[in-house]
Order: sequence, then structure tokens, then C-alpha cells
Amino acid sequence: MRYFILLFWLLLAPLFASYSLKDEYKIDQYVVDRLDIPRSFLHSQKFLQMKRRYARYKYHNFFNINRIQTYFIPDLVKLINAQNVPEVFLFMAMAESNFATHARSKKRAVGIWQFMKGTAKKYGLRVDRFVDERRDPYKATNAAIKYLKNLHAMFGKWYLAALAYNAGEGTLQRAIQRAGTDDLMVLIDPKKRYLPKESREYLYKIVMLALMASDKEYRLNSELAYMLTRGEEYDVVPVNVKGGEDLGYVARKIRVQYHYIKELNPHIRKNFTPPNVPKYTIYIPKMKFDQFKKRYTPSKYRPPKQRSARRFFAYKVRPGDSLYGIARRFGVKVARLKRLNRLKNNLIHPGISLKIPVAAKHHRLYRVRKGDNFVKIAKKFGVDVRKLKLWNNKKNNFLKIGERLVVLY
Repeated sequence: MRYFILLFWLLLAPLFASYSLKDEYKIDQYVVDRLDIPRSFLHSQKFLQMKRRYARYKYHNFFNINRIQTYFIPDLVKLINAQNVPEVFLFMAMAESNFATHARSKKRAVGIWQFMKGTAKKYGLRVDRFVDERRDPYKATNAAIKYLKNLHAMFGKWYLAALAYNAGEGTLQRAIQRAGTDDLMVLIDPKKRYLPKESREYLYKIVMLALMASDKEYRLNSELAYMLTRGEEYDVVPVNVKGGEDLGYVARKIRVQYHYIKELNPHIRKNFTPPNVPKYTIYIPKMKFDQFKKRYTPSKYRPPKQRSARRFFAYKVRPGDSLYGIARRFGVKVARLKRLNRLKNNLIHPGISLKIPVAAKHHRLYRVRKGDNFVKIAKKFGVDVRKLKLWNNKKNNFLKIGERLVVLY
């Protein structure tokens, strides 16, 4: 554990360069200063309430490395430090998504930086049926930095850039016009409600996370230090492969499991890279780079032609299912599901069968056998573990022998 704590401070030293470990109380001032937040923020009733809430949170396992991928987090620190934006914006990504690459909001914002599709494309991220680069932690972080810089140039202060990122440029502009000022304490006044509640509490959340990260006791008794340094063991490097390359082929060439390559490339939606480009960048473990250089040559693999969803399978509704949830899991619009199944409303009941259209070339119901697990089944059919769990509305790894799983491949 001491080893990880040492690595933590070696890695995060740039975040608190002007901050002495002997004067930990100064971290409050450091964080607000870096975001251009007035010092009065630290004496507000809301901030003091947040401090008390933070004191309770630090005894919970808030940062759970088993729930999310964390290999890229140390690189985020380096990217942010290199781009001349406040280092504490690391905690903005934490506030947006808790670093979950597959995070998706009700408003359909995606990835660790919670980009909307239009904004993502504006800042150079590709979002189509083959890839969603909002889930690429490296490309998305560079895009987020560009966006934050533009917002800072537009509004003049970093806390306004953060608020605009969360609420939207137009929402913040209208809030400033109604308030007659861009003073933070006025804009986030809970009585005036110039901004939505989520945005009014946004900066408090970022500051709270920064405080948690700086607390020696919390770092010692939580997984945060390991989360912020585990990249030292799991370094990845970008490599170019041909457009339309089979990820399973690459995995075999460098002798790693297919699902590991998929984990390192959460933005690739299929089991192959986009076929409409000459080459595409993927991420592989750094320790496998030499093998890649020696063994990789483009395969003769050709991705299947993408067809419209004409095939169907029968899905038996399970307890807890909703029409919206089923539609989301299988990439179908609710209106189409209702039309195909002649439903007059959104009410469904366990036990009924729904006709589900699938664009996949094959589909089947797989019966779970002794010794099976999600990784083994996903590898058998060449699909992503997360999608397999999503199709079957599984929130844990528990499987019963004899249980039937929907598999699209």
C-alpha cells in the first residue's frame, strides 16, 4: 500500500504543485484559485454543508476499481497538464462519469466527458455505426480540453467554462443575462435558480472530489491511490491497423485475449475496425508492442456487409424489464417495437414474447452450461462482454446453469 501511495504523489504532484503536505488546509484555496472561483465560495453555507457530506463520503468506497476501467487515468493527468488548463479538471471527468467509458446520461451524453453527439463531432470525434470515439478516453480528453479552452475564451473564467460545459453555452449565457452578472455566487444561488440544480451543484462536486483525493486518510483506506496509478502497470500504446481489421486476429497475433483488446478499445462498436478508412488506430498493451511490430501484418478479413435490420427473434419479457430498457439494449426505437408488436402503450408484462429486430448476421438463445461465465461465452461467439450483459439485462456476473442468454453476432 505504501508503494501505491508514493506513486500517487509522484503522479499527482503537478496537480498540487503549490501545495505543501504540511498545510493540507490550503488545498481548498488552491482548488478554487485554479478555477477562478472567489474565496467567498469557501465560506458559503452550501460549501460548509458539502464539507460535512465529504466527511461522511470518505468512509465509503466511492471509487470502486471493480466497476470501471482505470488504465487510462494517469495518462489523463499528463494530457491535462500538457494543455495549459487547470489540473483540477481531472476531477471534472470524475464528476461527469466517475471515469466510466460506457457512461450514458438520460440526455444521451456518452463517455467519461459526457459529450453530446453534435458537440463530439464538432471537436473531431467520430460517432457512427462503427465507432463512438466519445468512449475513447484519449481522444475524448483531447476534445474536452479543446472545448474547455474555447469556453474559457468565450466566458473569460474557468468556473464559467466548467458551468457552460455542464449546462450548455446558451443556458449559461441566458443565466448571466437574467442575473445581470457572471458572479459565481449569484449564478448558483439556490433561491434565484438562474441555472439548473445539477449545474448549481456542479462546482461543489468537483471541489469535493478534489478534497477527497487530497485527504491522506482517505487515500490510505480507499482504492483511489491505486486507481490513479495503476496505469503504471497497464500502460497502453496506440498502433495502426488496416481499416476493417478483425480485432480477434490482432489479439491472436500479440497473444492476448480478445475481450482484453475490446476493453482497451471501448469506442469500437463491432469486432472490427471501421472498414471505410485505409487505417485506424487501436490501443494495445505496451508490453505487447514488440510482438505487434514483429508479427502483425494486415489480415485478409473482410467485414460483413451491413444490412438493415430485417431478421427477428422472440424475446421473453423478464421481471423488471421495460419497453424502453429492451429497446435501448437492442438498439431499436420504442416506436418500432410498439409497431412490430402491435402494442397500444408502453405496458409489458413478464412472460410475454416480443418480436425484436436484429441487424446482427446471427442470433441465438444460448443455454448456460456448467463452467460457463460471461467472458467464456462472449469469446465463444466473438462478442463484447458488456454487450452480452446488456442484451440480457445483467448487472452482475452471476449465471445459472440452464439459463438462456440472448446472443447477437
